[in-house]
This record gives sequence, structure tokens and C-alpha cells, in this order.
Amino acid sequence: MVDFNVENKIVLITGGTRGLGLYCAEAVVENGAKTVIISSRKPKACEDAKAHLEQLAKKAGNNKCEVIAIPADLSVEEQCEDLFKKISEKVDKLDIFVANAGATWGAPLEDHKVSAVKKVINLNFVAVYHSIQLATPLLERAATQEDPSRIIIMSSIISLLHNDSVGTYGYLGSKAAVSHLGRNLAVQFAPRHINVNSILPGFFPTKMANGLIEAAGDMLTETNPRGRLGEKGDLQAALLFLCSKQGNYINGVDLCVDGGARLAKM
Repeated sequence: MVDFNVENKIVLITGGTRGLGLYCAEAVVENGAKTVIISSRKPKACEDAKAHLEQLAKKAGNNKCEVIAIPADLSVEEQCEDLFKKISEKVDKLDIFVANAGATWGAPLEDHKVSAVKKVINLNFVAVYHSIQLATPLLERAATQEDPSRIIIMSSIISLLHNDSVGTYGYLGSKAAVSHLGRNLAVQFAPRHINVNSILPGFFPTKMANGLIEAAGDMLTETNPRGRLGEKGDLQAALLFLCSKQGNYINGVDLCVDGGARLAKM
């Protein structure tokens, strides 16, 4: 039997208080992580998610797990730098970094403000780049040839699609950019024993995606080869595989978790 786990790992998840980020945090808490650090803009969201994850750790029997929540707006350079300063005061290394924090905005081209595009790209791409830059020294301290440190970039299948009817111009551009960044860093970081992979989720019911899902109605399930939306366990299984010791030879991939939706005519 193959047991994919993250036992005794120190994990950082940005945007880890809700949606896909919280799914990731739940997965590592339930599967043996030693320390789980989450960040989000809102202090109350951090407090609530920390309490939830601590309860989950107890239920899973992972009593040694420490959950740390640090509020930060990563689109603000100074706050991003302050986050990693605080992290360095709490831990001396990072085994896994899930760069998940992101935002979206949709409007027809004529009504889509340039400021909205800039705001989305600043968080979804620039802040991802900046946070990886700041996380690298901590990741190198945990890295070994046998079990590299991991960077997981949360991209999206929209980075591969060409039929965006909602007008999420900043979002689709930023997700294509972070996927490409991930492939480049995978090559650069391999000699430093850090694997870099991107997860490209399809449509999952989350606060950020629910508006689009509601507007699309049954179309998203009817055109999906699997006939359904994504479920929490789908994403969690992908994350655990990429971060487990058994996944140490997987590097530089764009792992689509979408039921094949990218292949269907929409």
C-alpha cells in the first residue's frame, strides 16, 4: 500500500483561510504536517481558519500539529516582506510552500477597468513571484536530494482556455503567467533540490468561483466529461501526491484537476 502523506513537514499556504487554500490546509493537517502556516488579508478569517484547522488536527489524531495564522496583504510589498519576517521568527525552514492567494474580476472589455486588471495581476502574479523569492532561503534549508522541498503554484485551467466569455482578463493572463513562471523555476531550482509544480483546478464551488458557476448554470457540468464540478477531495489528493515523498520525481508539471473540462467544447 502506498501512503501519501506530509508527516513532520512544515507547510506554508497563502490564501489559506477559505476556498482552495483552506482545502489544502485541511489536507496537510489531516495527513501529518508538523506545522501549518496560513495567511490571508483579514485577521478574523485567519483566527477562524486557525480554530477550524486545530479542531481538524485533533480529530485526525495529529496532536503534534501547530497551526499558525498571520494576516497579510501580499499585494503590498511591505506586508509580504513582513509576513516572511514573522515566519522566519516562527520556523527555521519550510518543506512546502503553496502559493495560493489570488483574486479575480470579470467585466466586458469595454467596461473592464485597467485598474482592475492591474490589481488582479499584482496579487496573482507579482505577489506570487515576490513570495517565492522570499520563501526560497527557508525552502533551501529543508531541501534534500532524496526529498526535495516543494513549491506548489495554484494556477487554473483558464490559463489553457481560449473561450472566456465572462471577461476575466487579468485573471486568465495572471494564471498563464504563474504557470509559465513555475515551469521556468522548476528548471532553475532543481539543482537546489526544490521541486516546482502548478495545479490547474477547473471549476470548484468556492466563494470566488460561485458567481461564475451560478451564471453558467448547468453548462459547466453538462460540458464536463466527468459530468460534475470539482470536489474538495479531488484537489487534496493532487496536492498530497505532489508533496509526498513518493512524488519527489515530479517536477515542472501543470497538473490539471478539472475532469477533462479543458478538452470539451464549451
